[in-house]
Amino acid sequence: MKVVAIIQARTGSTRLPNKVMRPLCGRPMIHHVVQRARRIDGVDEVAVATSRRPGERSLVEYVESVLDAPVVRGPEDDVLRRFVDAASRHRAEVIVRLTADCPLLSPRVSADVLRAFLGANGDIDYASNTLQRTFPRGLDTEVFDIETLRRAHRRARSASEREHVTVPIYTCPGEFRLLSVRARRAYPLYRWTVDTEPDFELVRRIYDALYATRPRFELPEILRVVERHPDWVEINDDIVQKQARI
Repeated sequence: MKVVAIIQARTGSTRLPNKVMRPLCGRPMIHHVVQRARRIDGVDEVAVATSRRPGERSLVEYVESVLDAPVVRGPEDDVLRRFVDAASRHRAEVIVRLTADCPLLSPRVSADVLRAFLGANGDIDYASNTLQRTFPRGLDTEVFDIETLRRAHRRARSASEREHVTVPIYTCPGEFRLLSVRARRAYPLYRWTVDTEPDFELVRRIYDALYATRPRFELPEILRVVERHPDWVEINDDIVQKQARI
């Protein structure tokens, strides 16, 4: 069974231009996301899905030439279509959905979600650690098979469903069998995703504290750094997460 991690990426956003190409310890954010995705146990291949916008050229060139990872480009306003195309092109049977604005993603946590999905032996369609948040935001991982993705593609109608990819799955529990993967301990619900300048500043400080000596740092190391610097949490604690409009 081929497992492909597909990273949803765009170079920037209205709140933070050029965000995935901003440097963290001398390398673009997308570099760290791809390398961390490659360390997820059970993933056979990592691909990046982005749009056909001319503004994505620097992202595409870096991923393909420096990271030697495939990029699939698709419609700007239909991310779901991009995922279907990327999964089909790479003959994925199981998809791990990640996003490029999560440079602190945990390979171990993502592997746990993948393991939970595969361990169900076909009895579920979708596993995620976001259905009930028990991990810091920014470790988000969703896993589903190719047929579930195609079913979502067929039933998605609204712009929000096309943009947010898995909305047609997790909002229809009667149609799709869902598995919520929860943390074994209670973690503070920190915000470690990057969508604003304060978000980036927090992540930059964490990378500066850890990357030079432990480039493969994991969740426990991040938590220890944040606990040593409790004021860092205040950097972005007033940021309101953009929600999917269902």
